[in-house]
Amino acid sequence: MGYEVLARKWRPQIFADVVGQNHVTQTLHNAIQSGRLAHAYLFVGPRGTGKTTTARILAKALNCQNRQDCEPCNACDSCKEIMKGSSLDVIEIDGASNRGIGDVQELRDNVRYAPVRGPFKIYIIDEVHMLTREAFNAILKTLEEPPPHVKFFFATTEPQKVPTTILSRCQRFDLRRITVADITVQLQKIAEAEEIRISDDALLAVARGAEGGLRDAESALDQLVSFRGKTIEEADVLSIFGLISRTQLEGLTDAILDGDIPSIIETAAAIDAGGKDMQRVVLELLDQFRNLLIVLHAGKNAANFDLPETQLETLKKQAAKSSDGRLLRIIELLIDADGRMRYALSKRTMLETALIRASRAATVATIDELMKQIAELRAAPSPPDTAQDAPVEYDIKKKSTGDLERLKTSWVSLIEHISKAVPQVKRYLTDTVPLSVSETHVTVGIDPEFIKERANLENPHTLLFIQKTISSTLKRPVSVSFSAVAGKPKPLPSDSPQRGVPDKQKYYSNPSVRSVVETFSGEIIDIRE
Repeated sequence: MGYEVLARKWRPQIFADVVGQNHVTQTLHNAIQSGRLAHAYLFVGPRGTGKTTTARILAKALNCQNRQDCEPCNACDSCKEIMKGSSLDVIEIDGASNRGIGDVQELRDNVRYAPVRGPFKIYIIDEVHMLTREAFNAILKTLEEPPPHVKFFFATTEPQKVPTTILSRCQRFDLRRITVADITVQLQKIAEAEEIRISDDALLAVARGAEGGLRDAESALDQLVSFRGKTIEEADVLSIFGLISRTQLEGLTDAILDGDIPSIIETAAAIDAGGKDMQRVVLELLDQFRNLLIVLHAGKNAANFDLPETQLETLKKQAAKSSDGRLLRIIELLIDADGRMRYALSKRTMLETALIRASRAATVATIDELMKQIAELRAAPSPPDTAQDAPVEYDIKKKSTGDLERLKTSWVSLIEHISKAVPQVKRYLTDTVPLSVSETHVTVGIDPEFIKERANLENPHTLLFIQKTISSTLKRPVSVSFSAVAGKPKPLPSDSPQRGVPDKQKYYSNPSVRSVVETFSGEIIDIRE
């Protein structure tokens, strides 16, 4: 007997052998046991996940002459004929090759004949979505009301191409991509039985490359044995299938999380020099960051989410470096790069720019993180010496160029500057003086005699310009308020060169002024124009 490839040799022959599809096999097992059998089943799923295999096992179980606990015996004549493909009661049709209306009409004519050996005549149509519209229409009536002895099993990778009129008449089973952990376990089982020595990292690399298809993984293992014999290491897998090593993948992930751009560029150059598939690298990284996100949220239950035990500790350490917001942003960038890379003229450039963007996303704080920090700062008690509600007046002796002194020194010139923009404000500000200065606030004292004028100073337009002028002097934004002072504010020196007040003697020489002063025995204290 000639060599039989591993994918055929290890094809499941009973429901219990089907890997990773317990939700399907258990339902079918119960249906057989209870006798609640539909006349049509549709098996949907990616390639290599067991659609046609499951249909054949179900066909064997229904026609088995010695069924054991709902499993086919694989020893009776019916089971043997089905396994050989020579059964007259189980007809397999390739939907891609027999897709025309003539083929379906022949099927429709033959369904009336009773089965030869078993209780059912079963039609298994693979890639059923390839049938033409006319073929679907021809089979529709038969599918809706088939003879009691007829069962239809359909398999497809593209259920969206199957008409809804067909879908509605079938019980549908969606087969999932098989997890990396399940594929690894099955490959290890095959390797032990076939006396193949393969390292754990090599097994993991084969499982990663299979993308959820056990048949692809078994075919890859077959190819590796042909290439390297029965001793296989990770490097052998990487060289054949263009994958990057687990160490390289984890190192690249660390570089992204740490924002280490030189390491990213160096690794990208090594990947390019090794002839690796750049788009496959992006997909590998996508899977890696998906795993980090799962570890971050799953905690102790991380092992339940298709995460290999050998990688779990590394994933936990890497996840601790980041947050879900940053990981989600990196994943979005990688998805975008995957979509654009197939059209890129330079895949290396696309990979490098995508990884650098990802590293920036990994090290820049997200909006949620900033908001959290702001909330924490607001909640934290302020130190007694920096409380914003207590005005801080600087000690002039210790800091003669302090803010309060600076305002007092330049107050007259500030009033002149403000008056140029708001002329009417000058007479309101004449009897004011800076009282206190804090980091964000200035209090200006006003004579109680003129407190009624405060409303004019607190006019929104006027107050805004006063605040801008004082803020410009202090070189930081401050708010301004006016407060009555117990006693008249101490006037600034009248001889100040900044004051710009005319000589009092000039006014004493005025006849009208001199007459008033002499009548009331007074003196000129201040001059207000």
